[in-house]
Amino acid sequence: MSYDFTADSKHRVIVNTDAKNEADDQFAIVHALLTPAFEIHGIIPAHFGDAKSATSMQDSHDETMLLLELLNMPDSVQVCDGAAHAMPDKQSPVPSDGARLIIEEAMRDDPRPLNILFYGPLTDMASALLIEPEIENRDLNVIWIGGGPWPDGGDEYNLSNDIHSANVVFESQLPLSQIPSSVYRRVPVSYAELYEKVYSHGPLGKYLVDQLVEFNLGNPNRPMAMEFRSLGDSPAVAVTIYPDCGVWSWQSAPEIEPDMTYVHNKYKGRNRPIRVYEDIDSRFILEDFFAKLKAHVSSGS
Repeated sequence: MSYDFTADSKHRVIVNTDAKNEADDQFAIVHALLTPAFEIHGIIPAHFGDAKSATSMQDSHDETMLLLELLNMPDSVQVCDGAAHAMPDKQSPVPSDGARLIIEEAMRDDPRPLNILFYGPLTDMASALLIEPEIENRDLNVIWIGGGPWPDGGDEYNLSNDIHSANVVFESQLPLSQIPSSVYRRVPVSYAELYEKVYSHGPLGKYLVDQLVEFNLGNPNRPMAMEFRSLGDSPAVAVTIYPDCGVWSWQSAPEIEPDMTYVHNKYKGRNRPIRVYEDIDSRFILEDFFAKLKAHVSSGS
């Protein structure tokens, strides 16, 4: 690419990802790493419960390392493993290298805010906050892909993997942008477009498309033919680049019940406003990704 940014103008970013959960984290990880305006301070592989795998965090770690190899960036960013499982309750953090990375970067003397992008559960954010409460007073932004549709909530996969951690974050004073399921599902891309704009871009492009198609074919909940997928984690990258890449409003943070429904004003006045996205510009997201992938492969990086 023919443009660059000064080091002190780049967005400080940590990516927290349940990378092997489905097939869209891979696109969002690559998108973040190929964004010139980002200064990536680390990737935190996250667990995704034990329903799909008994070693889900390790699976996310292995997938992250594979993507870094395919990007020809094996040593360009630190990878710090997150918690291997959910928090047992709202008072008990799960210490990890990932949580320590969040604390270290949050406490760093830097005039730029720290943006922490969560593509899965909020375990590592909540754990970091419980271990070091002072980070609540630091300049950081939490961007979370998760939670059911507003205003009712309900069953949603990322939230289901650690409801306690979500409540810790929602009840805190941390600046939070939530991109719920009703919004993150609105980034559909067809196989035809993937094969045209991604597949031909080297081993990385081929892998991204192949693993997505393979995941869809192996999904027992999709018995009918499926030739699309929503790149549901990528909005976290887009709204960090451009916060108005979608329609959003300030909402008082709800309490989250065990059935994942939202309870509003349970403790009126206690929970601060959070930014809740109501829609997203999928073309901005997809075209930005396609262009950056093409430029990366064309440059021989």
